[in-house]
Amino acid sequence: MAVCTVYTTQSLNSTCSISTPTKTHLGFNQKHIVFYSSNKKTSKRASSAVITCSADTQTVVIGLAADSGCGKSTFMRRLTSVFGGAAEPPRGGNPDSNTLISDTTTVICLDDYHSLDRTGRKEKGVTALDPRANDFDLMYDQVKAIKDGIAVEKPIYNHVTGLLDPPELIKPPKILVIEGLHPMYDQRVRDLLDFSIYLDISNEVKFAWKIQRDMAERGHSLESIKASIEARKPDFDAYIDPQKQYADAVIEVLPTELIPDDNEGKVLRVRLIMKEGVKFFSPVYLFDEGSAISWIPCGRKLTCSYPGIKFSYGPDTYYGHEVSILEMDGQFDRLDELIYVESHLSNLSTKFYGEVTQQMLKHADFPGSNNGTGLFQTIVGLKIRDLFEQIIASRAKTPVEATKA
Repeated sequence: MAVCTVYTTQSLNSTCSISTPTKTHLGFNQKHIVFYSSNKKTSKRASSAVITCSADTQTVVIGLAADSGCGKSTFMRRLTSVFGGAAEPPRGGNPDSNTLISDTTTVICLDDYHSLDRTGRKEKGVTALDPRANDFDLMYDQVKAIKDGIAVEKPIYNHVTGLLDPPELIKPPKILVIEGLHPMYDQRVRDLLDFSIYLDISNEVKFAWKIQRDMAERGHSLESIKASIEARKPDFDAYIDPQKQYADAVIEVLPTELIPDDNEGKVLRVRLIMKEGVKFFSPVYLFDEGSAISWIPCGRKLTCSYPGIKFSYGPDTYYGHEVSILEMDGQFDRLDELIYVESHLSNLSTKFYGEVTQQMLKHADFPGSNNGTGLFQTIVGLKIRDLFEQIIASRAKTPVEATKA
């Protein structure tokens, strides 16, 4: 049975309270959502009443954490592709919006919860990574509201101007992805997540990537790039990196071990660290679940130029948690041959034979498509789709069981 909710939304930097539901003249249950400004400098905007109807199911919330420039955008495009439909900015809204909306998913950038604009951070001597530059109360209130099926007016951080723009209306989707620096920093927000991922790019690879991008595309000097990385490192180590201990899956990107003393960062060793015992999630395994496997697949069925490809799999511990780790070192020469590797992996949560290969070929132009970053992002996307379907099925089953009881 559908529930129709009436609510009003107002202002930036606000907190939320929900009144006792009442009947409207339309015969629908009514929830009145009041947002009030906690920032005197914020200009007031007229409230607007909205009526939405949705099924009796909560939004599934996924968290993705990573430092800037570590591949969050590419991962989001792979994830939304798994669910179908292109992810695009809200139609008719702010052209500088960070939000992406598809048929099933809405992706929110947590930079939108900066409490200080670029000038404010400079004046106070803090970076965007510092919790003091972010409004976690508002983040929690709004993510919880969306999860409960209530639309919110979310602020927008404008990356072009460095200012906080007027808010935009975010309606509850089937799947909400919150991506950014701090999705697992605040325990209240962390507890709202149905699944969490951390993209862990090693310092060596991050440095190599930043040099390639900033020197070639932006004309930055090597000295300025080093200074930028070093300036962010203390806050990254203090506030961002520790979040990986809470993640259900970690994609760790390291320098290759196939080329001695490699410092170019073009060939990568990528590890998919999957936590055991997560509800609705079963780790992917190679050949034999729980065994320690080392596999070099290069041969007649997989073309491998230097330095080749090596896979490994096995159980381990990670921040005190039992995990399974799938690792790929090296890169593919031909993506169509990936089907050979896919056929040796189990628990992929695919709908049909070769779906991983199909997804990889579909986005062959995406960064990382020839190595483990693209492969493992695709696999995690398929696992999230399966998790979503299991959660929805379990919610549909519960009322039926309660009726029988």
